[in-house]
Amino acid sequence: MIELFAHHPGVTVPTPTIEHVLAGARDRGLRFLTYSDLATAPPGPGILLSFDDKWVDAWFSLRSLFAQYNARVTFFIAYYPDYTASQREELQQLAADGHDIEAHSIAHRRAPEYVEARGLRAYLDEDVLPSIDLLQRDGYPITTFAYPFGSRTAETDRAILEHVAYIRSVAFTWSGVADPCPY
Repeated sequence: MIELFAHHPGVTVPTPTIEHVLAGARDRGLRFLTYSDLATAPPGPGILLSFDDKWVDAWFSLRSLFAQYNARVTFFIAYYPDYTASQREELQQLAADGHDIEAHSIAHRRAPEYVEARGLRAYLDEDVLPSIDLLQRDGYPITTFAYPFGSRTAETDRAILEHVAYIRSVAFTWSGVADPCPY
């Protein structure tokens, strides 16, 4: 299983690169899976493609590209309370197209630093749980939480896994990447 994530199509990742990934996955016979598929997908090769943060207008503009390749992707949503009515409608349409909508926090905070400064309960109550709860209230069955910046601890993992089936984090061990999240 290959996991790839990006942020703002056309800004942090060129649209032709996204199309290259989609075509490459299709040409190699990789299934497009969302994070909610993980529990039920039969073993075999696949790709988990996700986009993070708040770029719903840019994601929405890729609908025809996703459809062209029969790609299903996961959108990890941060800053959801700030979405306009139009953006919420676009997100609903992406979900209706078969894409996954998952939680990525309210304020996109780095978990370890926030927990150290304010405590685990504050991090859960102010950033994680409202993200999950608001999305669920709007009809999205949340199965996964993606850490902003991939920043996590075993303590935050245990606490968040009481509310979702999966967590996504990232680690970079190769040079040239200063931060996995540009925002």
